Formats: sequence, C-alpha cells, structure tokens
Amino acid sequence: MNILSKFLVTAAVGFMAYQPLHVEAQQDKGKWMDLFDGKTLTGWKTLGGEAPYNVENGMIVGTMTKGTPNSFLVTEQEYGDFILEVDVKLEGNRTNSGIQTRSQYDPAANDGKGRVQGRQVEIDPSDRAWTGGIYDEARRGWLYPLDLNEKAKSAYKQEEFNRIRIEAIGDELRTWVNGVPVSYVIDTIDRKGFIGLQVHSIADDLHGKKVYFKNVRIQTKGLKPTEFPKDVFIVNVKPNTLSAAEEKAGVSLLFDGKSTESWRSVHHNTFPTKGWKVANGEITVLKSDGGESTNGGDIITRDQYAVFDLSFEFKLTPGANSGVKYFVTLKEQTTGSAIGLEYQILDDERHPDAKAGRDGNRTLASLYDLITSNKERRARRPIGEWNRGRVVVSEDNTVTHYLNGFKMLEYKRGSQDYLDLVAKSKYKDWDNFGGAARGHILLQDHGDHVSFRNIKVKKTK
Repeated sequence: MNILSKFLVTAAVGFMAYQPLHVEAQQDKGKWMDLFDGKTLTGWKTLGGEAPYNVENGMIVGTMTKGTPNSFLVTEQEYGDFILEVDVKLEGNRTNSGIQTRSQYDPAANDGKGRVQGRQVEIDPSDRAWTGGIYDEARRGWLYPLDLNEKAKSAYKQEEFNRIRIEAIGDELRTWVNGVPVSYVIDTIDRKGFIGLQVHSIADDLHGKKVYFKNVRIQTKGLKPTEFPKDVFIVNVKPNTLSAAEEKAGVSLLFDGKSTESWRSVHHNTFPTKGWKVANGEITVLKSDGGESTNGGDIITRDQYAVFDLSFEFKLTPGANSGVKYFVTLKEQTTGSAIGLEYQILDDERHPDAKAGRDGNRTLASLYDLITSNKERRARRPIGEWNRGRVVVSEDNTVTHYLNGFKMLEYKRGSQDYLDLVAKSKYKDWDNFGGAARGHILLQDHGDHVSFRNIKVKKTK
C-alpha cells in the first residue's frame, strides 16, 4: 500500500470514528427547545409577589425586594413530561430561590392576591445546602430535604452558575446539580403545570440582591430517563407500592395494603385476631385502654434484620402513643410491650409521656428514653395527617432516625456514649439492651388508635 492509500484509509477510519459522535451531538441538540431567547421575556408572565424580573446580558435577572412575598416568573405554557436544564447563580449565602415544576396558580388564595403552588426544586446557597431538594410550595412543605442525600450537599457552588437538571417523567421527579444526582420523588398529583423561576421573599437587609438564570432549555419528546444511583433514597408517596427503581435497589414491601403475611403477634405465630384492623390500605392499632400490649398486642416481622433501611408512614389520632421498635429478639419474655430500640410515635402536645423521661427523650421520633429528637418544627406534620418515618442501620452500627425527610438523631449502637445513655435509662437492667446482632421490627400496641402504611425495608445484611 502506497503512502496515498494509507492516508486515505486513515482519513476514512478517522471520519467514521468521529461521525457518530458528531451526529449524536446534533441529534441531542435538536431535542432541546429554548424557553428563554436571551433578549425578551416572551412566553413568560409574573405571578405572586412584586419582585422585578429583567433581561440583562442574555440572562433573566430577578431582584430581591423587601416587603413582597415570593415572586415568580412562570411559563405561559403548561408542561407534562419534560427534561429541563437551567443555569442559576445567586448573590450571597443568605438568599434563596427555586424552580417550579408542573405548578399551579390559585387566584383566590392569599386573600385574593393569588398564590403559586406546586413542587419546587430548591436553590439554597446557605450553610444548610439543600440545593436540588424538592419542596412543595404553599402546600405540603418539604418532600425531599437533603438530609436524605447528604453527599449531594457539596454539589452547589456559591457565587457561580450552577447547572440544574430536572427530569419530570410520569409520576417521577428527579434532580441533578452540576451533574450530581440529588433528589428522587414519586408523587400522585399535578401531572401537568407551568414552570417557574422564583425570587424568594427576603429580610430587609437583602434588598437588591439578585438571582440570575440563563440557558433555560427543555425537552418534551422522546424522553429517556437518566440512570440514577441505587443508593440514593427514593421518596415514594404512592401508598403501598414499589417503583421499578425501588425494586432494583432491593427494597421490599412489608405491607401491601391488604395482606398481613409479613407480620405475626409477639405472643404466637399468627396475626392477632383482635386489636388490629386492615382496611383502606392501612394497618391500624385499635383504641382500647391506652395501656401497653393489653388488647391485640404488639406485632413483629417474621424476618429479622441486621443492616437495613426501614421506612414507614404513620397517622396519629389526638393524644395517641405508639412506636416502631427494632432489634427485637423476644428473649426478655415480657408481659407488656416487647423490648427493643424504639422510634417513638407520639402526640407530643397531648400525651403526658412527652414530658416524662429526660430532656424530651420520649417525644416524637426520639430514641425512646435515650436520645431526644431534633425539634425542627417543619419536620412535624399535624395530628391526623400522614408522617413519614425512617430508620437506617449501617454496617458499622450507626443508626439514624428521620421524620418527613429531616434527620432527627444519630447514634452508634455499642459505643461508650450509647452505653452511658442506657445506664441512665429505664433499660439499665436489661442485659445487652439494643445490642443484638439482628432482630425483628415491631409495631406497638399502646392502646391508642394509630395507623401505618407504606412500610418498606431494604435489607442489606
């Protein structure tokens, strides 16, 4: 082969190797539509507060304004399934913003001034660092605080443009910040709505601070979900269901809304014949005398667990008391409630147990009689509404309690700090309390009407 032939072959191979990448890039570019033309706010309108939005140097600039509620620049068009990318920069680390997805407007709310509501992807430059978390504006509050994915807190870069990617496909909403996977929510409402850019209400001394948006683009056809890591927790608010992603991650249902096959009484090998009721997708402790295990008695899982991620929803009636226990072995053979580490479930305002113990260590989401839970008000939903609990046990025996996505406490089983707490508690006389290598999960009968649903576990060991 002469020199010219070799050159032609090499060029042809190089062209073929390059061509697919070029075509793929062109095809990808063709899927995107710009929502902002870089010059005008055509296709957008303002709702809510009175903070101004302007176009400067190819960017949408919102100016924070004292004395006005949250302000929104929203698309005139509504969107169902989409993939959205936006570059966002905020001035300062005490400001706040967000991106509304499939959101709605209630003109009658707020005394006729109107209110934007819907799922918002948080932009948070503060030390809390919850950028990419999911907040339900003007409705349910936090759906995905970044306590659920602490690794993602470092993704946001202060005083720089940050690329936010949002995938809203079917019932699923997933987010990325600068390429880092952040939040994953499966919801049941608002399959269509507008997209909005927020200027948050502010303290007076932040007047004039700005938030910048650019490269606002969207895909609405031929959508292909991006792979998401299996170790990122999924908030699935659809009762008693597992998504394909949860199944792939190894999550199992402990209650499917109908069957009690995963549960049995602490006293015998069958489910209690009284004191518990399964109806309307809920498993409920029935009201009796308010005493421990005096009616149907506690129920436990048939399986035992060593390293696991347990999540559940619970609903209290006024003044009610219950608990979710773990590492229950039944070796103590008690006549009352079985012994185990307890995620306390309680109406703190009405039940006297909230004032017992030490420093509130018998309040909601506490490690009962040992460690007091985080007192963050926004973590707690009103009595009569569903709350989401979660207990994570790591391989190194670190245990974390969550309530509605907020981290409530963390401790390490077997550590000296833990043993010192046990020595001062009502459990001081129980040998190796909470130290079993594995145990059952328990739902407590405390004689009060309490309901559970969406009970899931990821068994790691």
